[in-house]
Amino acid sequence: MVFLPAKVTYSGVMPKAKKPQPKPKKTPEPRTKRRSETKRPRRSLRAWIGFLALRSFTLFMVLTLFFIGLTAVINPPTTYYMWSESRRLGEIDHEWIPAENIAPVMLRSAVAAEDANFCLHWGFDVMAIRNALDDGGNRGASTISQQVVKNVFLWPGRNWLRKAMEAFMTPVLEAVWTKRRILEVYLNVAEFGSGVFGIDAASHHYFGTAPASLSPQQAALLAAILPNPKERSAKTPSAFVSRRASSVQDGAALIRKDGRAACFED
Repeated sequence: MVFLPAKVTYSGVMPKAKKPQPKPKKTPEPRTKRRSETKRPRRSLRAWIGFLALRSFTLFMVLTLFFIGLTAVINPPTTYYMWSESRRLGEIDHEWIPAENIAPVMLRSAVAAEDANFCLHWGFDVMAIRNALDDGGNRGASTISQQVVKNVFLWPGRNWLRKAMEAFMTPVLEAVWTKRRILEVYLNVAEFGSGVFGIDAASHHYFGTAPASLSPQQAALLAAILPNPKERSAKTPSAFVSRRASSVQDGAALIRKDGRAACFED
């Protein structure tokens, strides 16, 4: 059996070809801004001042710790006041001497004259400050520790900046140095007369003897002139200085007896 192909009809019209649909365009992703193109918010003037103040305070603390730690073991070669006096006078008399070469009575006399509660406070004598305020501020209340900070690290004067720095540095000094070291440095940089600095120069200048050989009376006389060494003399003491020295001598014996010298005596 033979199969014939089916009849195909042709209309004469070609079917239209479909137009290709355009591919949808991809939306470009937003370009990430470079770090340099990102705008940082501007700091206000107050923020800048706060930032600089914080940085300055941090630097000050670091330098304070460094210099106080350094001078705990290394003797300061000079001070600002000694340098200024050497320029004014041409030269000064100063020789460093360790605490073990200073008569113990001189250490006690300095404490009795300048800071009787030296072993009992942490840098500030609150009772002395209160008494000074009650007295109208006519007498000083600076401890030996405060005087060391002023003499070694700062400068003379009563402006608020120096006082603020002294108030910050004094407790740090007390925390890092021993009481004996504080007293040793104090006696080596204190002024005992015009151009006479330190206990070694003072002992030879006034009594022609070494600090280790000072008698209780001589030590008391040297301690008595400390608040005003340019106008007081241990060699030819006035009536006031003699009375003051007698009081200092009694005070030195008392602080030895009641234990207030224990923090700096071997």
